[in-house]
Amino acid sequence: MTIEKFLESPWDTQHPLFRDAIFSIHRAPEFSTGEVVLSSLYRASGFEGVSEGKVKKHGDALSKAADKARKKEGGKGEIQPDTWRTVLDRLVQSPKVAQQSSKRFMSLSPVVPDAALYSGAARLTGNPWNPGQLVKRIIQLGATSDADASRVWVGLHDALGIGANDDVWARWLQEEFELRRQGVNGWKPTDMAPLGLFPSSDRAGIEYPAKQFVADLEGIIAAKPSMTRRQWVSLLEAVLRIGTVSHVLWICDVNDRVWRLARSLVESDIASIPATDAELAKQLLAVDSRMLSFGHPAIPILRDYASKYLSARLGLNCMLWALDEMGAKVARMDSVAGARSFLEAIEANKDKLRAAGVLDSYHQLQDREVRTIACKKGIGSNLMEFAQYTLGQRQTMDETLRGYDQGYFLRKRGEARNSPWVLALGPASVLAMAHCCLHEVKGPRSVQRLAKHLSSYGIEFDLHGLNDSDLGRQLRMLGLVLDSPDAESGMLLVPPFAI
Repeated sequence: MTIEKFLESPWDTQHPLFRDAIFSIHRAPEFSTGEVVLSSLYRASGFEGVSEGKVKKHGDALSKAADKARKKEGGKGEIQPDTWRTVLDRLVQSPKVAQQSSKRFMSLSPVVPDAALYSGAARLTGNPWNPGQLVKRIIQLGATSDADASRVWVGLHDALGIGANDDVWARWLQEEFELRRQGVNGWKPTDMAPLGLFPSSDRAGIEYPAKQFVADLEGIIAAKPSMTRRQWVSLLEAVLRIGTVSHVLWICDVNDRVWRLARSLVESDIASIPATDAELAKQLLAVDSRMLSFGHPAIPILRDYASKYLSARLGLNCMLWALDEMGAKVARMDSVAGARSFLEAIEANKDKLRAAGVLDSYHQLQDREVRTIACKKGIGSNLMEFAQYTLGQRQTMDETLRGYDQGYFLRKRGEARNSPWVLALGPASVLAMAHCCLHEVKGPRSVQRLAKHLSSYGIEFDLHGLNDSDLGRQLRMLGLVLDSPDAESGMLLVPPFAI
């Protein structure tokens, strides 16, 4: 493929080296919610043969079978058909949002694995994307090695399953769903193939969201015996929400950093590549602890990261296709050393790249694709929907059910439809983050530990203003802090669960 072909349809094709780079967005995100991510994770973890496109079909079949059983006054299971219909419509129903009011489909809370067979796909038609595979990819990137990733993946599957240690309600519900399972193999672990990129040596020296996400998953799994199934699922969902979105924002930021350095090498004769791989990794890959800030409108920030990623994607692909035409050798960008190879190829061929007008071609692409880059359509719009609806509190059709979603990271500042979305943690999110930052230690610790923990996800908050903030009030309401004049902000963080 030539650079001219790429310029004709820049979003349809990525250069192979860009597609396989450590900073590529694997499983391009689209619309999602916390429950969609969790439901898809169930399917990715234990129902290998169930594609996202089959979920609505299975849900429709389950609903019809329940209606048919009511008419015949019979059916599988040990409960009456009317009771089972009540379970589906009331006890495990997930509230619909206003846009879904006229659509008929099963909407179930993913409390147990089999509920994910009938509900929780990103879209009701076509071939929806699979957020569960994104979670799998994040685990692969965040674990210390391929073997460690497989261990975490198996441990997560075991925790997601229903065992003797789960509460009676969860065991009963799973048994009832299993009695009605049609044409689906049983719940069993799926394989995790080796990732084949991002060596352990590159991961060790930097902090990034996927690394924190893997540690938090293990912390949440360890807390499972301390609570009911529904409570544990709520905390797990909160970790999945911040873990997936912060990872995608980090990838967007890394692309922008790589592009800015690559561009400076062409534009300037004094720009240089960091001398060591450790310095290069810190410059390109270390998480920015200020991606999101408490109390500030989040949508403009999310749009800025998505827009920077789209611009960087155009620029990096332009560079790669141009280097191909020049016969320059570039190694796979599957490591920091691979990224250095790319940057060194640009530095060695900067005069040719200038003469070829690569940056001019890039600017022309920017002008032509301004609506996509502004996140008004296409990939940019999909990224925005993913981030906003995964982190945001669900706006249910029934206002009395607004409290259903407790694991959010964004909420509306007011009641008006055009009220801004601001960074604010729901009660389940606060509990999850407090537990995850303390689960490796015994006893209370300074709230500075929570601040450092959230910074690993790119979230910043002001410790000195914590007392009077929404987060401070949440911590006090949940009994997670002790007053201490010797601690940062006068508060000590208390572990929420005894493990």
